[in-house]
Amino acid sequence: MSSLVTVDRWGQLRRFTAARIALGRAGNSLPTSALLEVGLAHAQARDAVHEPAQQAQMQQLLESAGFEVIAVRSAAGDREQYLRRPDLGRRLDEASRARLAGRAPSPAPDIVLVVADGLSAQARLRHALALLQILRRELPPLRLGPVVVAELARVALGDEIGQLLGARALAILLGERPGLSAPDSLGIYFTHGPAVGRTDAERNCISNVRPGGLDAAAAARKLLHLVQGARLLGRSGIDLKDESAAAGLDRLRSGSGGHADGILQL
Repeated sequence: MSSLVTVDRWGQLRRFTAARIALGRAGNSLPTSALLEVGLAHAQARDAVHEPAQQAQMQQLLESAGFEVIAVRSAAGDREQYLRRPDLGRRLDEASRARLAGRAPSPAPDIVLVVADGLSAQARLRHALALLQILRRELPPLRLGPVVVAELARVALGDEIGQLLGARALAILLGERPGLSAPDSLGIYFTHGPAVGRTDAERNCISNVRPGGLDAAAAARKLLHLVQGARLLGRSGIDLKDESAAAGLDRLRSGSGGHADGILQL
């Protein structure tokens, strides 16, 4: 049967990417192995979207690592409603709103970190803690607020959370919509001056955070660069460019100091 499969001559390039290229063909279709791989990836993506938030497990994981945690949820009643009504995932339910209003730190935090399930709860469960541990080490002397663990959350939920806690900036770590390459990709959305009504043009996104994509140290470096840039510029979004790679190269050329892992200093 193997003689019926036409091998793609670009097959050697597959070792450089997880993208589905050079799969070959069997007659007018894909080879059986490639077809089964696509079917499996599609099933994993669907499972990730429908997987429960595992809110208690995420909260326990962070508290065991020494983080102060506040648990909240959006106005969506359940996972099904969350998927059908994105608008409900962008605002808090009444109990969460009251809980945050009573926990606003004084003085106001320079940045609040939100860990949200989004469209892949497994993404935050697998990757968020490693990223938060790096940020906790590197963010001082900034005042770091409590970590908010959010259930049934969309990106804009962070705006209301940040506003209630009086945060000067906010980063929400959120499970991205799964694709056929990875069901556990984490996204980071950074907003300077979070407030209800902020648009997507007013925030910056760092995507594909996972061991097979952008690792935790590299993602932290990019976020710290954005935090620093927003403090100087006074805003985030389309006017704030991610030039962390160029900044790192300049530091290497100049021989300037810093941590061994290359994290930018604020």
